Amino acid sequence: MSRLKTNFLNHSLKNPLVAASGTFGFGENYNQFFDPSILGGISLKGLTPEARFGNEGTRLAETPSGMLNSIGLQNPGLEYFESHILPSIKNLDTIRIANINGKTIEDYELLASRADSWDEIDMIELNISCPNVKEGGMAFGTLPEMAKTVTQKVRALIKHKALIVKLSPNAMDIAAVAVAVEEAGADALSLINTLLGMAIDIKQKKPLLGNVFGGLSGPAVKPIALRMLWQVRQRTSLPILAGGGISNATDALEFLMAGANTLSLGTAFFGDPLVAQKILEGLETYLQEENLSSLEDIVGIAHQN
Repeated sequence: MSRLKTNFLNHSLKNPLVAASGTFGFGENYNQFFDPSILGGISLKGLTPEARFGNEGTRLAETPSGMLNSIGLQNPGLEYFESHILPSIKNLDTIRIANINGKTIEDYELLASRADSWDEIDMIELNISCPNVKEGGMAFGTLPEMAKTVTQKVRALIKHKALIVKLSPNAMDIAAVAVAVEEAGADALSLINTLLGMAIDIKQKKPLLGNVFGGLSGPAVKPIALRMLWQVRQRTSLPILAGGGISNATDALEFLMAGANTLSLGTAFFGDPLVAQKILEGLETYLQEENLSSLEDIVGIAHQN
């Protein structure tokens, strides 16, 4: 499948598929199903300075054509990550992306300063969908100026690795946020994150999720994700890692044609752990049928027609 090779931020990926942060652990969760090295990359589970045990109560719920999650960024924290996780991923034969999160700009600065020296990490994904506790819980990525500020702070500390900024789909104008973080020094963009949703337990007559609200993902969000990708691509030429409901090769092709350079695959793994192989086979078949030498031949092509 050499025609699936993808150039992204000066790295040669075997293919454009990247496991989305929060869906693939630290690269070990799917070893019993397939070798993670078949993927173009893995965005590792979201990391915070302190260990987090996550939200209480029910944390996952199926919805029509998707699922809700309210995990609460459960992770072992920075110190454990450096001492135990980094050594375990050292030999993963794929691109490794660290996903950093924080409640304050200071949290992000701490993680960025440490992450820039990790030899086991190829890129850093800055998740600005997290609440800024100093601004009343408003997510860093909802307003362009706020997104620009945190990106500038992190960019100043990252000297040796590419910086991907993960945008919030709950922004009023996601394309304006994309432009703001580009001006702040982002090397690439990642979108979309989950959309806020909820479910009711009709037997208990109360919210199903312990945290009431959760992130909606899966096929249900695909049209929204595709629309946001289109809008962002209209405003920037930065490389884009895009996803949101990708479940098959047709979905993947739509995202590529709308302007994605690489593809984020997440919720689909829950329904079919072998979905990545099936998508790769479908992409290869498409290239053969269309007599194309590379997927890069179709990236953004829908904007030209």
